[in-house]
Amino acid sequence: MEKNHALASLSALAHDMRIDIFRLLVQAGPGGLAAGEIADALDLRASTLSNNLTVLTQAGLIRGSREGRSIRYVAEMDGMRSLLGFLMEDCCGGKPELCQPVLEQIACDCAPCCAPKT
Repeated sequence: MEKNHALASLSALAHDMRIDIFRLLVQAGPGGLAAGEIADALDLRASTLSNNLTVLTQAGLIRGSREGRSIRYVAEMDGMRSLLGFLMEDCCGGKPELCQPVLEQIACDCAPCCAPKT
């Protein structure tokens, strides 16, 4: 991940509503949620939600797919993994084994939601 992309991702998450949306989609897992379900769960107006979904999508943190008249959104775990990897790239003064406990703690063990896309 390049520095500018990392900054875009961090900027997208540096907003209370967007971080709530992202966390909700992480909780929803690989099935994601329709935009209306997100709006209902977080008590958001459609226009407000739409703007925030666009920012998260452009940052590569979520993706949407059309289902009829609705769009279903899922957390883009590869995007988050890339961001975390960038942030920890030079961790522990060149001794990555010291960072292993941190990496293991944040690693997702729920393979269906975190498996890379094929």
